[in-house]
Amino acid sequence: MRRGRFRPAGAALAALLLPLAACDRPASPARPAAAAGDPAQGADRGRRLPPVVDHVRTDDPVVFLTYDDSAERDPAFAGLVRERRLPVTLFLTDTVAGPAYGDFARLRPFGASLQNHTLDHRSLRGLPYAGQRAEICGQQTKLRSRFGVRARLFRPPHGTYDITTLRAAADCGITALVLWRATLDAGGDLTYTRGDHRLHPGDIIAVDPDHPTAANLTARTERLLETIEEQGLRVGSLEDYL
Repeated sequence: MRRGRFRPAGAALAALLLPLAACDRPASPARPAAAAGDPAQGADRGRRLPPVVDHVRTDDPVVFLTYDDSAERDPAFAGLVRERRLPVTLFLTDTVAGPAYGDFARLRPFGASLQNHTLDHRSLRGLPYAGQRAEICGQQTKLRSRFGVRARLFRPPHGTYDITTLRAAADCGITALVLWRATLDAGGDLTYTRGDHRLHPGDIIAVDPDHPTAANLTARTERLLETIEEQGLRVGSLEDYL
């Protein structure tokens, strides 16, 4: 399999913000500013910060399914992952997913990847370095103690972040911040943050599992899988490509 490469969200750190999906979309600042109290401010030259990605460059006919917290609330979803052996990526917040960690652990042998979504789902942009590091590194510790995994991927709550987020994430062992180019909305339809309105190889798809007006998560996922297959694509493992 030909592996993909990171697609950075911009050529310069000052332009790292990507367009965000309609669900969970914050008001976007002009540029990601460093938060107060960041000891590394002004010391980024030569420092490797994680890229921000909503798409992976690859010639393989794959797209990537990502879910945030609460996917376990639909019991049939776990059965779908097991039956299809879907390599989904689950971004977990400790205060939301903590009581259901056992449910998520049982999905790992079937291809599910468990990654970082902070301890408390606080919006990170603008927080001091120490606060952002505590949120990210704290969840790294939780995931390692519960599952024995060292998460490499991180999705910032609400899709918002700044330069300080990238510094804190790097210091916590994160290798990529993961956003999305397509979103599965509450009605089961795909919406797009940029580009033409169809799936392309390497697209990262965000599925909101806990929308109050959303149709059944499993039914929406099954419909999405049909769309993916109709377009000659399949679901790939995001960890394998990042």
